[in-house]
Amino acid sequence: MRIGFIGLGIMGAPMVANLDRAGFDVRGFDLAPDRPGRTAGSAKEAISGADVVITMLPDSPQVEEVLPDIVEYGGPDLLYIDMSTIDPGTSRRLAERLRALDAPVSGGERGAIEGSLSIMVGGAEEDFARALPVFHAVGKTIVHVGPPGAGQTVKAANQLVVGGTYALVAEAILLMEASGVDAAKGLDVLAGGLAGSRILELKRHSMVAREFTPGFRVDLHHKDMGIATAAARDAGLSLPLTAIVTQLVAAARAQGLGSLDHSALLKVIERINSA
Repeated sequence: MRIGFIGLGIMGAPMVANLDRAGFDVRGFDLAPDRPGRTAGSAKEAISGADVVITMLPDSPQVEEVLPDIVEYGGPDLLYIDMSTIDPGTSRRLAERLRALDAPVSGGERGAIEGSLSIMVGGAEEDFARALPVFHAVGKTIVHVGPPGAGQTVKAANQLVVGGTYALVAEAILLMEASGVDAAKGLDVLAGGLAGSRILELKRHSMVAREFTPGFRVDLHHKDMGIATAAARDAGLSLPLTAIVTQLVAAARAQGLGSLDHSALLKVIERINSA
């Protein structure tokens, strides 16, 4: 199977490496010429002759920008898999023009490197079945969640849970530190109990140490919280905790923390409590 892969950032480059290791013929393209995995000189070169085209791009406008090339240069049997995180409405419109799956992922840079991503897939059952070998090369938890756009809706739900968890872990750290408790030891206990989570497993030590090297940037989580709040509005729902987390993420961005890891919500809550 020949794969054209467009978008070789923090997530895309290791995904291409895993597809290569799985034996796929992958041609990767990114606008930045020095990105790992870039073997095609243009989007056209990556797309032409591909059985599957995958995009892993920052937002809906970037996905829509590459769509004309996919339509023009993709063959009649092309399967398009968008693994970016974009709004569900855009995914539904893509599926009207192409045989397409929306397949956003969760697991961050580490999950991309390890090939252990969770993949939530919207689209037709037969297209999902065709894409499974590709998904198995980059992920471990792979679920077909519904029709076009459903994958993005589940990803929006994922992002509101992730953002809320980061905010609560940040508050727990500050509470322990302000009370004279060793926060690192306290989080070790929490990680082994009912409060345990993947975030505590992976990020508790770096958060206590105030190390915010980006695995997933605040800027991108800010975009994702906008998708979540728009989805709630479209569904006629009031999600008050989601609104609070959205404002905390917006504050992080306003405070110049957009390029840091989203665990930097800790810095926002510290500033709220500073004299």
